Amino acid sequence: MHQFVKILFVFMICIFWAGSSAWGGFRFKIDDQIGKEDHGVSQVKEYGRQDPLIDILIRKGVLTEEEAKKVQKEAVVLKKQRRQEVQEVVKEIKDKQLGGEIGCWTQVWYQYVEHGKKDGGNLNDFMARRFYLYLKGDVTPYFSFFTHIAADRIGQEGLDRPSLGLGSGIAFRDLWITFKLDEALKVQMGRMYVPLTRNYGTTSTKCMLTTDLPFLQGGIRGNIFYAQKVGRDDGVTIWGNPLDGLLQYRFMVSEGVENDDNPDDNLRFVGRVAVSLLEPEKGWFNKGTYLGKKKVLSLGFGYDTQNDLTLNGREDQDNRVWTTDVFFDHPLGEGAVTVEAAYIDIQNCTQTHNFSELAAGDDAENWYIQSGYLLPGKVGPGRFQPYVRYEAVDVDDKDDTEFMSAGLNYFVKGHNAKISMDYTYVDQDSDRDDQSIATFQLAVGF
Repeated sequence: MHQFVKILFVFMICIFWAGSSAWGGFRFKIDDQIGKEDHGVSQVKEYGRQDPLIDILIRKGVLTEEEAKKVQKEAVVLKKQRRQEVQEVVKEIKDKQLGGEIGCWTQVWYQYVEHGKKDGGNLNDFMARRFYLYLKGDVTPYFSFFTHIAADRIGQEGLDRPSLGLGSGIAFRDLWITFKLDEALKVQMGRMYVPLTRNYGTTSTKCMLTTDLPFLQGGIRGNIFYAQKVGRDDGVTIWGNPLDGLLQYRFMVSEGVENDDNPDDNLRFVGRVAVSLLEPEKGWFNKGTYLGKKKVLSLGFGYDTQNDLTLNGREDQDNRVWTTDVFFDHPLGEGAVTVEAAYIDIQNCTQTHNFSELAAGDDAENWYIQSGYLLPGKVGPGRFQPYVRYEAVDVDDKDDTEFMSAGLNYFVKGHNAKISMDYTYVDQDSDRDDQSIATFQLAVGF
């Protein structure tokens, strides 16, 4: 209870700052030079003034013209030196200044699931789909940190994993420190997204095109096909944006499958490369739709591997996953179009999926395509964005599963305040029941 009170107190601090104009959070700076004299400002005032005494001294015969020119040259040199000193002082103060950001967002759902109960009956389910409270900061130009506590699917029927913040409980979902040598070279250690797919590994879930992720990556009511801690893993990632962001790379070494299913405690290796052909995407978190504010054409490739695993009772199995994807987001007329597609090839899957025939140890192919259009003009206080998505899961020597979705977003204040509706039809080739799933979402944050 004492820990919950602490978390609630931090949450109330965030609400206090909810007037922030962007969902990027409330930004603040702390100067650890508080109480010391601002030497930079005083020097600017002292050495930036003009002195008419030289003209007076020439008229009085105290200085000759040549002596005056010499004095003026020395004054110019001295002024340049003082300017450099001021710049150094300002840089030193800036280096000692701490910058940070606090943010919070939440999504609440109502969901109707045909045949969603264990006895085959229909399910009406209310839940808090996501609650995220994050804190990040720049301690020096070289060191920064990010952490957020999260609760997912609070109240979802049949789900409760409190240690991961699923169903009940609150957990530290992300927790990392970044050492930035250069924009092209950063070392990030802790718990973070697995840098494999674009849609889960790089897209912040508060800024998606669709109401939720693809089914095979934890969307709607599905679970994630690869080893993870709610999409994350513990390890170290080297990443950066060389060529002014034209290229972004990420390479991770992490734990992956653990315990008895990894008897030799082998490490997992994951990598992702994305090429931006229009405007770059340099952040760790990218968006699923930019609402016409950016022109993006990105091509991505990811690879994930871990050796000598025990999968579904079979020993010495090597897990291999590779994926390729394309993302396009561009203004079109007075609106904006977003298109995304991805293909994923899975060998010796590490997880069993709950909405398809995919089980641990299986080989499978998964692909999806989704598209949306931000309609021009406002309707009331906001704008509409309809979207569609198709996803397929093809498991070797098993029956296939297809997911067809259509939805509508209503943006009152961009991704900061929006309403979403989604209808998904799950088509099973197996003996499983086909299902209709309808979702209504309210989302707010800062």
